[in-house]
Amino acid sequence: MDAGTDAAAGDEMPRAAGGGAVADGGAGPAVGGGTPGGSDTKTGTPAAAGDATARAARSDAVAGVRTPRGAVEGASAAAGSTGVANATAAVTPSPTARSVPGGGRRGTVFGETMLGTVRLDGEDRTRRVRLDLRVTADRVMRPLGTTAARAGGRIRIAGWADDAHAEGELEISPVARRRIRYRISFTADGRRFTLDGWKSVTPRRPVASMTVLPFTLYEDGAPAGRGTLRFPLATGLLPFLASFRFPRAAGSPETLMTPRWKGEPGRTEVWYTTLTDPATGTGLWLHHELTAPADGTEPYAHGWAAVFPEDGPVRHARFGPAAWTPAVNGFTAEGVEAVPGRLTGSAGALRWDLAERAADTPLFTFPRWSWRRPLLPAAQILPAARASYDGTFSYDGTTLTPTAAPGASARIYGHGNARRWAWLHADLGGGDVLEIVAAVSMRPGLRRLPPLVFLRLRRGARTWPRRAERSAVGWAGLGRFRAAVGLPVWTVSGRAGLRRIRVEVTQPEDRTLALDYTDPDGSPAVCRNSERADAHVLLERWWFGGWRTEAEWTLDGTAHAEVGSR
Repeated sequence: MDAGTDAAAGDEMPRAAGGGAVADGGAGPAVGGGTPGGSDTKTGTPAAAGDATARAARSDAVAGVRTPRGAVEGASAAAGSTGVANATAAVTPSPTARSVPGGGRRGTVFGETMLGTVRLDGEDRTRRVRLDLRVTADRVMRPLGTTAARAGGRIRIAGWADDAHAEGELEISPVARRRIRYRISFTADGRRFTLDGWKSVTPRRPVASMTVLPFTLYEDGAPAGRGTLRFPLATGLLPFLASFRFPRAAGSPETLMTPRWKGEPGRTEVWYTTLTDPATGTGLWLHHELTAPADGTEPYAHGWAAVFPEDGPVRHARFGPAAWTPAVNGFTAEGVEAVPGRLTGSAGALRWDLAERAADTPLFTFPRWSWRRPLLPAAQILPAARASYDGTFSYDGTTLTPTAAPGASARIYGHGNARRWAWLHADLGGGDVLEIVAAVSMRPGLRRLPPLVFLRLRRGARTWPRRAERSAVGWAGLGRFRAAVGLPVWTVSGRAGLRRIRVEVTQPEDRTLALDYTDPDGSPAVCRNSERADAHVLLERWWFGGWRTEAEWTLDGTAHAEVGSR
């Protein structure tokens, strides 16, 4: 059961940080600005502008400061592949560059929008560019020091690129190094590019240096274009300042992959991944599970892989059961691994080797405390609300090569499957994501209730509803979200504050796979999963006496959904 957690009501879900939907625009200068002509970089290479730049790159490497995996900006294009390799080494993050999550430590989240132009190599005209980013750091930003941050969002280049899954890193060091470095990777025309540039902060031109970002586009280490982005100060400053949040660190995607099981009987723990190959429309599902039987017999590891082609029948194969071998971080069993940054293994005729890159912060579908303290029958989390995947997946003589494929990995820990459940993961584009678990518990008393709905909609830097239990229990039972669970169509609807939502999910029979589960107590359950489901999401807001559409999304074969029952 990849979402059929045995649901129960929860506690507060701390508010995710940030402003409105980044893709829709809003936010501002990233504390720094560069002088025109700054960056001469690409897939990570700035070319050296002399010995001073080279020395700066070496000092970065010594300091172990995490910067966008490209080199120091300004390197000469003549540096060639050697320059690229050296530059990349210079910015490889050290183990200490990542903050240790938890312990009440706070991070920083903000949204940023920049506008500008780019001229691609071989063209005699410029194209307009818009970059909408959500920036996340695992610590409170240090104005006088250096802060490493992750960035994800959308890049649009007129007539050429529109990638809602752009991702990369920032090095924010306006005083210590007098720069704010950007390295953002994206896909255009089926090829992978990197926008690499920095803002050269100087007190002599404070406004220009804080709002202008010269950059170079790279493909496979070679320059592919040059341009400049500017922060729209007049319209963007207030939204940018309002987007800043300092949430408690929820944990990094890496640490949240750590096994939870401590040897108790009657437990199950799941690591699962779903993604969509953008080139073929194929959906993929990888399920890894530890089961500790309630009768105290030996725990075992097992799972399966499934592929949902756009033009063929669904294929799947199981692996295991095998002896459980505790891993330091993630799942490992008989050649199958689901560890931070990597998914490898085989099941029957299916083979896979995928690299995973987190593109967002963790998302707690259930209350945050329910993952730290397993008091509920079960809990589910996403170590990263969004991720991208590259690598290979083979089946029946066909080999897929996903590139920047959108998806996510999730975790479940608990006593087993719910009585009935429905699950949805929908990447809505532009950095927006929707996660739903609706379930009827097996617990006495709870099993007679209608499905409890845990719905988390992340738009830009905010997660709605603000509290995780709000959709499940409302206020003293009033105002709960409602779910009508069935096949081929199921729905969820509800209202929180000044917003209401309606979600309709369709799982066509020919795109749905039925699989059986065995709970730790030996009882059976069946899930019906589709990695090529359809979904329609309508979000409305109360405005001056009436409901008005705030956002609307339609997913055609790219939603990941499941319905399960006893």
